[in-house]
Amino acid sequence: MPRILRLAALFGSLLSAPLWAADVDPATYGFPLHNPFEATIATTPTALRPALPFDTDIDQADYALLLRPEREFELPENFWPVTKMHYRLAQQSKPAPLMFIIAGTGSNYANSTMDFLKKLYYQAGYHVVQLSSPTSYDFMASASRYATPGISADDADDLYRVMQAVRAQHPDLPVTEYYLTGYSLGGLQAAFVSHLDETRRSFNFKRVLLINPPVNLNTSVSNLDRLVQTEVKGVTDSTTFYELMLRKLSLYFQQKGYIDLSEAMLYDFQQSRQRLTNEQMAMLIGTVFRFASADIAFTSDLINRRGLIIPPNYPITEGTSLTPFFKRALQCDFDCYMTNQLIPMWRARHNGGSFTQLVDAVSLYGLEDYLRNSPKIAVLHNADDVILGPGDLGFLRRTFGERLTVYPYGGHLGNLNYKVNTQAMLDFFRG
Repeated sequence: MPRILRLAALFGSLLSAPLWAADVDPATYGFPLHNPFEATIATTPTALRPALPFDTDIDQADYALLLRPEREFELPENFWPVTKMHYRLAQQSKPAPLMFIIAGTGSNYANSTMDFLKKLYYQAGYHVVQLSSPTSYDFMASASRYATPGISADDADDLYRVMQAVRAQHPDLPVTEYYLTGYSLGGLQAAFVSHLDETRRSFNFKRVLLINPPVNLNTSVSNLDRLVQTEVKGVTDSTTFYELMLRKLSLYFQQKGYIDLSEAMLYDFQQSRQRLTNEQMAMLIGTVFRFASADIAFTSDLINRRGLIIPPNYPITEGTSLTPFFKRALQCDFDCYMTNQLIPMWRARHNGGSFTQLVDAVSLYGLEDYLRNSPKIAVLHNADDVILGPGDLGFLRRTFGERLTVYPYGGHLGNLNYKVNTQAMLDFFRG
């Protein structure tokens, strides 16, 4: 698989007071990272995470579904590993509820955040199914009908079909009831999947939890895209941002005397003299998102033969260098993808419509009445989340009321693995 796609998947895993109180008191919360950029990158120190089982203690396996057989002929040879939809199932030895987890932007079902949540819910007694994001290249290639993610109703429809196929592949799995959660963009998509299930009734989800979801999808995307344009001190015409990062990491490891690439290392790194500035951290977070955007733009263009990044009739074989096309894709941020691929497709399928109508349709605003009146859906969010814009928290408070918990710190998903947050997750699903 092309290196940039693997990098994006890798980086994508980087990128309570009384339960359901509207706002958690900063004085009693206890999460140690109060800088949203730092929290987003380093996440929770190991000592403050819950104790979870090892993979060897979990009955789990990866499975594959052939959902779009035409893709075996439409995609070049170097995409053959993702012409089937892959997912992971961890199963209990007795009848149990089943938890579906939807990954965040560009993320694969097997990334570290997904495995963390799998362990959390498995230990609590759930069967767990891990699903890739509809914006990941593997989902786009193997499960998406239009391979143009960003229209939330379509993405939810694709996810729903995958969930139905997963259940059909395991007819003997003893499931007592169904639950659903997702983080970041996966949280937004979980809301749309839940709404779809109200009419199709395949699962009748008992409870649905949205973790750090975007409220206005365009606002969240714009916030992340702007981070790439942050002016970083120390970067000159002769020294790139990545060279600066490498220099800081090299000095850090030289002082430590060994190399340890882990989340614990990132936390320790930020306590060292080599720590990153706010501008450098913002650029790093934005770069992760830019890789994900490039994957989306490249894969959507390739599958649909739009000719925006790859000439329509350009011959691609397993030995073809895709580097020139990846470079071109990296110049296309998410706004570029929306303008050139998403909006034209949406207008063609929905008889036109304004950009504002599209933004409302794909954001939580489009489900406002449903979310306000559905007691089974709750939200965990952070007041300092970098994907939120003006008015977003106000919308969540008006819509969810006491079903919303707002933590004072954590950035974007930085406190997802904090033991206070994980206990809140479990308490919500236990009802």
